[in-house]
Amino acid sequence: MERITSRDGTPIACWRQGSGPPLLLVHGTTGDHSTWGSVLAGLQQHHTVWTLDRRGRGHSGDAANYSLEHESEDIAAVIDAIGSSVNLLDHSFGGLCALEASLLTANINKVVLYEPAISLAGSDWSATFEARMQALLEKNAREETLLLFFRDLLNTPNPELVALQAGSNWAIRLAAAHTILRELQGIDRYQFTPQRFQTLKSPVLLLVGGNSHPRRFMTAERLQQGLPDCRVGIIAGQQHSAMRTAPDLFVHHVLEFLQSAD
Repeated sequence: MERITSRDGTPIACWRQGSGPPLLLVHGTTGDHSTWGSVLAGLQQHHTVWTLDRRGRGHSGDAANYSLEHESEDIAAVIDAIGSSVNLLDHSFGGLCALEASLLTANINKVVLYEPAISLAGSDWSATFEARMQALLEKNAREETLLLFFRDLLNTPNPELVALQAGSNWAIRLAAAHTILRELQGIDRYQFTPQRFQTLKSPVLLLVGGNSHPRRFMTAERLQQGLPDCRVGIIAGQQHSAMRTAPDLFVHHVLEFLQSAD
């Protein structure tokens, strides 16, 4: 493990394994670097794979003032520390952070965004939902907060939720429960403006689970129209967690894009 200092002084913990062109993986809400455990072996055969703990969890630091801008600066700082021609693979809220980071550094080669957490029509949740989550966090009811997030917002199928609770990463998710609401609020405030990305030179692959909610496809279509070099890939039979539910298929889609000619 090594720590890379972000622009505001926050230390971001990183790990690297494998050999080949650099590939940085950025996890989503409630996760940490271990989110990618099931796909690391397949990716490391072809790339030097970097993983990180986003701020506020694991071995990374945090700051009193939270913002999406700080998250994006964290990713840009890690990319610049790695060097040039860094590939990005990002999931959910990590995809939103990485998309914004692409405007902060010239050292990005290709970008894979797996169902980035961008809302085209404001919140996908009610004020009542947010109030319930805030109340749970104030009571430090971390497990109830996680269950509310997965069941009521993500509509996670019960068998998958049971598997998550039984998995070794559940304790990690519990420890990061306090970051859920601030990230949801970041999504709610964010507005995708295509004009800001017109100079983006990096090819982008948008991955969507074939069985995901229609809003995921709407977001992918909007991003494809708004980014200069962007294509959409469908992961057949999957939803929002294909790196866990179909790791070999997920790795196939990622490597096919990264190894293709520009």
